[in-house]
Amino acid sequence: MSRYRDGLTLGEGPRWNDGALWVSDPQKGGIWTDSGGTWAFTPLTAQSNGLWFLPGGRLAGAIMREKRVGLWDGAGFGAYADLSDVAAGPLGDMVGDRHGGLYVGDVGYAAHLGEQPRPGRLIRVAPDGRATVAAEDVEFPNGLAIIDDGRTLVVAETWAQRLTAFTVGVDGQLTDRRLFADLAALVHPEARPDGICAAAQGVWVCTLSAHAVALVDESGRLDRIGTGEGQPVACCLDPEGRLFVTVAETGGGSVLEAVAAKTLKTHVEVYEPDAVR
Repeated sequence: MSRYRDGLTLGEGPRWNDGALWVSDPQKGGIWTDSGGTWAFTPLTAQSNGLWFLPGGRLAGAIMREKRVGLWDGAGFGAYADLSDVAAGPLGDMVGDRHGGLYVGDVGYAAHLGEQPRPGRLIRVAPDGRATVAAEDVEFPNGLAIIDDGRTLVVAETWAQRLTAFTVGVDGQLTDRRLFADLAALVHPEARPDGICAAAQGVWVCTLSAHAVALVDESGRLDRIGTGEGQPVACCLDPEGRLFVTVAETGGGSVLEAVAAKTLKTHVEVYEPDAVR
């Protein structure tokens, strides 16, 4: 493990594309990019959370409070898909399929602002930009990943301490809802999943208060990497098998407490392939 980049407030939705790392920072108010060895921050007026590169190479961003998905134009996220008719709360993570369809987590409420909890949902954005509800009653949907060659979608339900799986139909619909991993039993009694990413075998999951990034699959297989005092928030893999993890420095409290107190700091760590196998 080595520290890769510093300076973030809250690193969300990391994605690797064409030799560059991209990370949303909704608390700092912008997006970070690492290209050619230069770590740069672009301030945004509309804050992105989840990120995903569409098949043609364009970057899509889930715009947290505007209930829309936008396309990156070099300075911000322009129009792409309006989710206002189907989203109830702030938007979280986002993942896409090989056909250009997107799945976006609607977390239901703003936890860091003290709003009362209510169920979230998953929203599907078709390749033509039409948005529909794909799954209801998801308990604070957080990280999203598509595995099994596109046949399975996995979502982290943070407060339920579990990963939930759905079968992805040929029409993009989600069916066969089932438990993928009980993290309280498998990882740690206090493990709460945040960001996740697809791996060759299973899913890498950031487990916040358990201070570890864990590799799990539906059979209960488990590997883990400890993150010390830091709390892992989100992760992604590059084509070489390196695992990039945004790690929150909270001073011993929870991420939500540090966000509310405006004391949160985050850095990016990278784990080489030998560490993540």
